[in-house]
Amino acid sequence: MEKDLPVENIRPTQGMTMKVFKGSFWVLTGQVLPLIATFVSTPFIIRYLGAESYGVLILVGLISGYFSFADFGMGLASTRFASEAFAKADKKEEGLVVRTAAVIAFLSSLIIAIPMFLFSNLLVHNILHVPVNLQTKANIALKITSFTFLFSILGNIFNSPQLSRMRMDINVLITSGSKVLMILITPLVLYMGGGIVEATIVAFFAALIIMGGNIIASGLLLPELYRSTISRSLLRPLIKFGSNVLLWGIAVAVLANLEKLILTRVISVKSLAYYSVAFTLANMTTMLSMSIVQALIPAFSQLQAPEKRTELNTLFSRSIRFSLAGLLPSIIFLLIIAKPFFTIWAGPEFGKESIFPFYFLLVGIFFSIIVYVPNCVLTGFGRADIFARVYWIEMLPYIVIAFLLIHLFGIWGAAISWSLREIFNALLFVFFSKKYTGVSFSILKQFRDFIPGIIILLPVTFFALFYNNYSFWLISFIPVSFGAYIYMVWKKIMIHEEKVWVIGYIRRFLKK
Repeated sequence: MEKDLPVENIRPTQGMTMKVFKGSFWVLTGQVLPLIATFVSTPFIIRYLGAESYGVLILVGLISGYFSFADFGMGLASTRFASEAFAKADKKEEGLVVRTAAVIAFLSSLIIAIPMFLFSNLLVHNILHVPVNLQTKANIALKITSFTFLFSILGNIFNSPQLSRMRMDINVLITSGSKVLMILITPLVLYMGGGIVEATIVAFFAALIIMGGNIIASGLLLPELYRSTISRSLLRPLIKFGSNVLLWGIAVAVLANLEKLILTRVISVKSLAYYSVAFTLANMTTMLSMSIVQALIPAFSQLQAPEKRTELNTLFSRSIRFSLAGLLPSIIFLLIIAKPFFTIWAGPEFGKESIFPFYFLLVGIFFSIIVYVPNCVLTGFGRADIFARVYWIEMLPYIVIAFLLIHLFGIWGAAISWSLREIFNALLFVFFSKKYTGVSFSILKQFRDFIPGIIILLPVTFFALFYNNYSFWLISFIPVSFGAYIYMVWKKIMIHEEKVWVIGYIRRFLKK
């Protein structure tokens, strides 16, 4: 009888699952397209600028990323509170949430943007230790970046109505479309004689276009956005939630980029370039799982009511399995192609220096992906304070460990220290998600379910790593192994309801 279950006879969770699935697809598209553009353009950028100038360009961008917390947590706060208002069909409050959050974020970000502009020369000379011949260009680029920084923060606030409605297609078109254009235009600008400053100007215009596009698109979805008032009553809950996100963001900014800054001071700017290339490829593994994060936070925010507990637990368990199912083949594929990819893409120098840090980074990436969904449910339930406390407590130990490991092992030490922190955080946040949100799942059971898949993927991995990862035999081995893995996931991992849903979705798609 189970096999005859019609597509329509599915639990109420399907409504939210479908929204998350569609949203995740668009977010994944929005990640893949800029990534493809980056991989196409980066070899040209490296060759036009040289490793040293490329490292400085990364460093300038790193500074604005380092202070991403300057929005006072309003990016997350706006999404969370706007999603709650949308769930209640209160468009007036939703508009007030976005406008109030935007004002708070703008005023807060000025605290960083103004000193970044005024003291850029000091940062370049005394803190970043940019080579003397590149200091003037880096100084100008950092001043331009201070404006890019402001526009980027506001753009991440005004997209909230799109995220509340899970209209990730619109958000991806605006944000990712602009980024792809920026990435592809940059090599052309460099080819025509531009340098670090000109590349930074391209990023400035991209941020401006993204902000303007989000304001227009969100206004069409929510006409109530176009008002001039803010809400005093919303200031307190927004600031309370945002302050925890701010503390969380400050700690993350320090922890996430600390090993990169230590590398620059202890080793060289060139070592940062090697490490960044390894980190970029390792982060490819997160794309599939990260694609559901932007959709899950508003979804979990709308499923907090006790009567929606079943929907919450079902969405949670499905998201965990979805992440793990995509994680294993992604890691295996990157392990196989890493060495030839680095060598061909960035050059033999990067193929030699980036490969082993990459292997160490993949270990940390594995654990960081496992904890994505638990982190989303904690955020959706408003428990940003947990992240803030954990990250601040671990900051000093991490600084000491990262410095010692980098001093002893160089780039390898940076990758090892980052991965150790991700492993620790994964175990901790899984525990907290169970304790504070009431969701229940077993990490060990999830691993046991995927053991057959690991066994299927191991032979092709061993062939590449220990025999020949340049072999043409891999062209046939990889599809066969991955095909067998997909079959295993379909037979052993996916439940009947999900199979019916997938088949029904494919049928509807083919009819269209």
